Amino acid sequence: MRSEMIESTEDVRVEAYRNVRERDLAGRSGLFIAEGLFVVRTLLSEASLYEPDSLLIARRRVQELREDIEKCQHEPPVYVASQQVLNDIAGFDIHRGVLAAGRRLAAVMRVDEIIAACDRTGARTLIAIEGLTNHDNIGGIFRNAAAFGAGGVLLSERCCDPLYRKAIRVSMGAALRVPFARAERFEDAIGELSKRGWRVMALTPAADAIEINEFVTTLENKETDARVAVVLGAEGDGLGASALQAAEARVRIAIEPGVDSLNVAVASGIALHALSALQRD
Repeated sequence: MRSEMIESTEDVRVEAYRNVRERDLAGRSGLFIAEGLFVVRTLLSEASLYEPDSLLIARRRVQELREDIEKCQHEPPVYVASQQVLNDIAGFDIHRGVLAAGRRLAAVMRVDEIIAACDRTGARTLIAIEGLTNHDNIGGIFRNAAAFGAGGVLLSERCCDPLYRKAIRVSMGAALRVPFARAERFEDAIGELSKRGWRVMALTPAADAIEINEFVTTLENKETDARVAVVLGAEGDGLGASALQAAEARVRIAIEPGVDSLNVAVASGIALHALSALQRD
């Protein structure tokens, strides 16, 4: 492994890492930032959908990443700095001491490409999300998608960026492994899933919705090869009327009376776990 020392915050080689929090919002011309040992290891691994552009590591953490860097086929530049220089470049205390810049895909995947990816892997579930702008929840949903074998995530135009640094961190690197697509018209994308043979299940806390275990039992009894798209809405507002109408079934997770609803990321995990039997032959 070859590394290059960075002694100055003005070094042009680390431009992508300067003022990390401000640049999270302003963008990095086709790059994103991954933070922390586990997440950066994911970016360097064969499981990642994205290529590392470079790494910026505190001197004390180099040995921990040496093997991962040497195995990485993309051979990214490795910049090493003292903890203080690293903090000064980033604009705050990077106590984990590990950053990497990754390259975004040339174009965001389309709905048909997500479906094709599920076909290739044999995944029988995917997630569709409308209007979710909280990065913690997006990250949590991607983590659940990876944990329960969902083939991808479909986002409406108003959803926030899964490759935002905090979303990647909360996902524990799953946002780098699970493919996602954006849909200009969310209800049309749901309709396309139905046309392709997917059972579209809209999660809602409405009392008249089908309880999820009943829905899963019906699928297990009638369709052993069923593929299900779990449709989720934003916290508070939930799914819009158009998305609810486009779904084949409205499904709820049973909770105690007097409780309004579940957190959307929690709900996604419960739903995917309930559907996980469909993943097994």
